[in-house]
Amino acid sequence: MKLGVVGLPNVGKSTLFNAITNAGAQAANYPFCTIEPNTGVVAVPDERLDVLAKMYNPEKYTPATLEFVDIAGLVKGASRGEGLGNKFLSHIREVDAIVHVVRCFEDENVIHVDGSVDPARDIETIQTELVLADMETVQKRMEKASHLLKNGDKKYADEAQTAEIVLEHLNGLKPARTAPLTKEQREIMESWLLLTSKKVVYAANISENDVGEGQDELPMVKKVKEIADAEGSQVLVISAKIEEEIASLDPEEKQMFLDEMGIGKSGLDRLVKLGYELLGYISFLTAGPKEVRAWTIVNGTKAPQAAGKIHTDFEKGFIRAEIVAYDDLVREGSMNACKEKGLIRSEGKDYVMKDGDVTLFRFNV
Repeated sequence: MKLGVVGLPNVGKSTLFNAITNAGAQAANYPFCTIEPNTGVVAVPDERLDVLAKMYNPEKYTPATLEFVDIAGLVKGASRGEGLGNKFLSHIREVDAIVHVVRCFEDENVIHVDGSVDPARDIETIQTELVLADMETVQKRMEKASHLLKNGDKKYADEAQTAEIVLEHLNGLKPARTAPLTKEQREIMESWLLLTSKKVVYAANISENDVGEGQDELPMVKKVKEIADAEGSQVLVISAKIEEEIASLDPEEKQMFLDEMGIGKSGLDRLVKLGYELLGYISFLTAGPKEVRAWTIVNGTKAPQAAGKIHTDFEKGFIRAEIVAYDDLVREGSMNACKEKGLIRSEGKDYVMKDGDVTLFRFNV
């Protein structure tokens, strides 16, 4: 899973990226300090793996990973190449979902590119640029499909109609992800890799002084939530500065700090959870003395395709999946104990994997 971190200059975007990935992207109080996209790969926090590692004491411990791409600050006119626009837009096109960092704090020492702090305006600025870039893409698609249709190629009728619907929607400065499309039309649109068809988590970046009880009711945060609710997006209330402090602590100190602040979980933990929900991802687990590992799959994946995530031979020669629920394994303490109690299931090629399935695939090639 690849998440692109976007936002206007000086909203705390690179600070948040640094805190989450410890990748060291430069954070400075002026626009365009991030020119090339910085990339950080982080382990997906999963307490279940820690428990299984204690049970098996494996040679190898492999969590699922998540890639963050810190994309330089966008400004008005980016769709026409203003600032460093075109380059940034192409980087956004390559990610699975967008983390849109929105400034929800006042600080006279941190300049704002538009001279004042207004989350609704900032969201509109970014969204407008992405919509304008998408309009150009869809217009070209529609012209090409219409031309081929006139030449007698009927298979382009659906593409031309989809482009017409999406273009009309974009003309209202609405993101493509909210366009009224059928399932088939949505599949056509998704093949175009539109910027505004990507799902979004709005990261409402608040002051460290505002963290804790009542942070969700801050006026600026409520503005962000209203916009997110209207388009079916998610909101993560977070303080980039606090996350920066958390990133420098060891695990024990980190939990104490989180408890004292009344946050409970770090921004990374909460962002990963939202990202998984947003993209419809789950994890199945494999466990043994050689390796304990989490594997990310799309919710609804069947057993043979899940096996293929491990190795293509597993999918080709799939016989069955031997599965025990994580909770059952932990409660009973071992696979043998689960077997004795009849808790290990033998599942065939039509079985739909569930989050937390501890799995052994049987195959023959």
